[in-house]
Amino acid sequence: MGKDIQERGGEMIEVQDLTKYYGNVIALSGVNFSVEQGEILGFLGPNGAGKTTTMRILTGFIPPTSGRARVAGFDISEAPLEVKKRIGYMPENVPLYGDMGVERYLLFVAELKGVSRSKRRSHIGEIMERCGIREVAQRPIGKLSKGYRQRVGIAQALVGDPEVLILDEPTIGLDPKQIVEIREMIKSFGGEKTVLLSTHILPEVSMTCDRVVIINQGKVLAQDTPESLAARLRGVRKLILQVEGPEGEVLNVLGDIQGVREAKKAKDLGEEKAEYLIEAKEDVRREVARAVVEKGWGLLELRPDAAMLEEVFVQLVTEEEA
Repeated sequence: MGKDIQERGGEMIEVQDLTKYYGNVIALSGVNFSVEQGEILGFLGPNGAGKTTTMRILTGFIPPTSGRARVAGFDISEAPLEVKKRIGYMPENVPLYGDMGVERYLLFVAELKGVSRSKRRSHIGEIMERCGIREVAQRPIGKLSKGYRQRVGIAQALVGDPEVLILDEPTIGLDPKQIVEIREMIKSFGGEKTVLLSTHILPEVSMTCDRVVIINQGKVLAQDTPESLAARLRGVRKLILQVEGPEGEVLNVLGDIQGVREAKKAKDLGEEKAEYLIEAKEDVRREVARAVVEKGWGLLELRPDAAMLEEVFVQLVTEEEA
């Protein structure tokens, strides 16, 4: 499989030629990707693409038919217990016990994961605080809203302080406010933990992930940053910018930035605030942010255009199916 992960400088997950058959049906066909230490990787694909199968293999729930994978330097087949010690897993349907209180359930998970008795309560207290569930600590899980149950699901993945988090569709079925809250929580893990985030929701990737792997029909179609994928396929990058400043001057400054092909106002936000769409030949986020700050304007938002990722996804999936 080549050099050991630890010799290669920070790959926490490495997958090579992973293949899985269910009878005569192929679920994965030679899947290859890697996730760097501290990176949040979006695993993007339609339902049935092979995302959950990949995650179940990485977490030791099912074996691959062929191929290899390593987590934190340990082979999933040769050292499955070492791999499981280093992974926090939140499946799409989290196995929560509805009649147990939140804190009691998390203490039970801590016991299963081998957290020492002397540290369990403080450890669980920190996790509940981070996941925003301390206020429902004594409430039965079955009485919680879907949003709180998802938070408990993420909390149980954090028990034992694993190096790697594998989250399968963590925002599915949530309302818009809950989705934003869960996304912000996941983003806060970046740099501290390595996160593999499975989703079929395109904005999830643009707003949460450092890099994306697009999978369909058991095959990896592309992997890169969302904006780089868009640039590669379309020859242009698009950014959404929200600024508080004089419209005419903002457009002039944006248009003068090297690499910017076009800057135009997308919509008015009132009180000298507006949203602008920037098309560029390269990644100009740093230059755009610097220009806005130097002018003393309010930088309200700067992000890749999620619609670009949607175009890339549709194009790749359509080409693969054709």
